[in-house]
Amino acid sequence: MLLCFTASHRTADFELLERLERHAGDVDAALRARTDAFAGSVVLATCNRFEAYLEVTDATAANAADLALAAVSDATGVASDELRASTAVVHHRAVADHLFSVASGLESLVVGEGEIAGQVRRALENARHHGSSTRELERLFQNASRVSRDVKNGTKVGSAGRSIVRLALELAESRIADWSTARILLVGTGNYAAASLKALRDRGAEDVRVWSRTGRAQAFALKHEITAVDRDGLVEAVAASDLVVTCSVAPTVLLDRELVEKASHLPDAVVHRLIVDLGLPRNVDREVAWVSGTELLDLETIGLHAPLEDFTATDRAREIVSDAAAEFAAKGDEFTAEPAVVALRSHVFELLDAEIERAKRRGDPEGQAEAALRHLVGVLLHTPSSRARELARDGEAEAFIAGVNAVFGLDSEARPTLRIVADEGTAS
Repeated sequence: MLLCFTASHRTADFELLERLERHAGDVDAALRARTDAFAGSVVLATCNRFEAYLEVTDATAANAADLALAAVSDATGVASDELRASTAVVHHRAVADHLFSVASGLESLVVGEGEIAGQVRRALENARHHGSSTRELERLFQNASRVSRDVKNGTKVGSAGRSIVRLALELAESRIADWSTARILLVGTGNYAAASLKALRDRGAEDVRVWSRTGRAQAFALKHEITAVDRDGLVEAVAASDLVVTCSVAPTVLLDRELVEKASHLPDAVVHRLIVDLGLPRNVDREVAWVSGTELLDLETIGLHAPLEDFTATDRAREIVSDAAAEFAAKGDEFTAEPAVVALRSHVFELLDAEIERAKRRGDPEGQAEAALRHLVGVLLHTPSSRARELARDGEAEAFIAGVNAVFGLDSEARPTLRIVADEGTAS
């Protein structure tokens, strides 16, 4: 059974999302350790979403949601009652519909944002790296990536290149008189920083510098043809910037009130400064907004100003997601009958091989009997194989399995769960 434990901008405030994101690695490890409850897990943590996708073992299916909540609470230090009030649990078939919507940008703070598809893909890659992906989770996330492409190619959702970065810059438009002359500081050098730089350049920004706490500014600047700021030059860079865009994954605040006040009092510091904080965890202390001449625009504020009409998903996008989720569920139902079909085929082919051996001992001329027998077996197996898929899609897989076991004396069971171990390239 699949289960999704989810917290997003729809259910929780940004402060709680920040606390959860900060401990994403701890949650991931805690879920992997509960092999008695969860056959596999994939953790998805973004700037406005924290989710754990779980394949639940049969033994704990009844209380899986409580076990997931307890694991997240223990790993993050967030009280269970607080989590319960600010999260949701998605079960069974609804999980595919939910993830497909998420991956397509339909559940994002800005509907149609482009970053989420890559974040979903990287979440699966991380699970593979740690050996916590299963056959069913692989199928779920790979289908999610395909659906996101179908939505992108088949609808206008995201066609305007909408993203949180671009929305933030739209909100900053009234504060920037001329993008070509604005002095801009970019804090961070990851994928989000690259997306931010592209959005800035699309608006005509030319004077952009980059700073990194990890020392990667030089390499990022060289690659993107901008200027790097020395690691110890942050205060001076903030002082000289009309716009500061922070988009680092740093686990701690990078710009606090003391630093910004110090920058504001330097000679030749700009009089008015806008700081856009796109980081989660938060890159900028909220107290910065109290520094004279400084305005702060963070994710929570951006979310309040999102022009929903401009970003509403098309009916066609929802239809694509719904159809794909239904097909995913149908395919999953088919898989439940697989062991019985395999057992039946193995049983029949064992009998076939025995009959062929007897025919050979009797002197089968030119293998005519063998060819006839193999053809006959193929014809006979076609109908039960097709019926297995049909019954499984109708929720009657157990009836097929019981019937095959009773008629042929087999002992087939439900499809086993497989963990995907990336570094070995095998399932165990």
